Amino acid sequence: MKRLQIRNSCLLFAAAFIWGTAFVAQSVGMDYIGPFTFSAARSLIGSAFLAPCIFILDKWKITQGKKQCEDKKELVKGGIVCGIVIFIAANLQQAALLYASVGKSGFLTALYIVIVPLIGVLAGKRPGKKLCVSVVCAVTGLYLLCMKSGSYALGFGDILLLLSAVMFSMHILVIDHYTQRTDGVKLSCIQFLVGGVLSAVIMFLFETPSFAALSAAKGPLLYTGVLSSGIAYTLQIVGQKGMNPVIASLIMSLESVISALAGWAVLGERLSGRELLGCVIMFAAIILAQLPEKRNEEACC
Repeated sequence: MKRLQIRNSCLLFAAAFIWGTAFVAQSVGMDYIGPFTFSAARSLIGSAFLAPCIFILDKWKITQGKKQCEDKKELVKGGIVCGIVIFIAANLQQAALLYASVGKSGFLTALYIVIVPLIGVLAGKRPGKKLCVSVVCAVTGLYLLCMKSGSYALGFGDILLLLSAVMFSMHILVIDHYTQRTDGVKLSCIQFLVGGVLSAVIMFLFETPSFAALSAAKGPLLYTGVLSSGIAYTLQIVGQKGMNPVIASLIMSLESVISALAGWAVLGERLSGRELLGCVIMFAAIILAQLPEKRNEEACC
């Protein structure tokens, strides 16, 4: 069981790493196309990428004698629900990048690390003291890392990001529900097909996409479509299976840290002492969340 938890944690960290490095691609892509066009294209690319993967995996399972009966009705239902949620979350985030700064975007989007346990509290699932401390540390680290100015004013982009954080929190929770009873890769493929189709409908209503613009944005689209959508979200679905959603959200919130580190390593951007401290606190929060919980520990809050 411990080995499985370590494997799942590594999968979620890999997803966070891809999301962190893909943040630049999301911003650059909108130099050529609108947010709904970008979301539609990347989602459909992600779904198309996963389709042959499913075929290959099914063939492999048959040869290994690991093919199991599936509840196709539950799979389709889960894919539709997850697709609707990720459609709303991704488009809110993508549109917010037109208005909000990178620092505020990183901080507000990653607020799902607070929202997930709060939703759990409302549902009667209180996190232990260790997780409460981990969440507080993670939020502190994110603030030091992303909120570079001392002031904070809530703008239109910030409101979109707050709503996006709520929807990403809901996505983590619905994934936690459906991944226990469905195939993770198939669930991911369906969710992006649904999200892509819904985004395309909004795209044709509010934007004027063209093949020339899509071609100009092909680099960012392929990177986010194949890696961020096709691979990373599938890693999230597989990695979340059997894992506490609060711990999962803490691990995935490392995308903010990775984004800053990638800018430093690839683009030569320097991290200030404040930002480095934020990274250290974030990593400490993740390690704390992974430590064994005492059986007699009472729930906090």
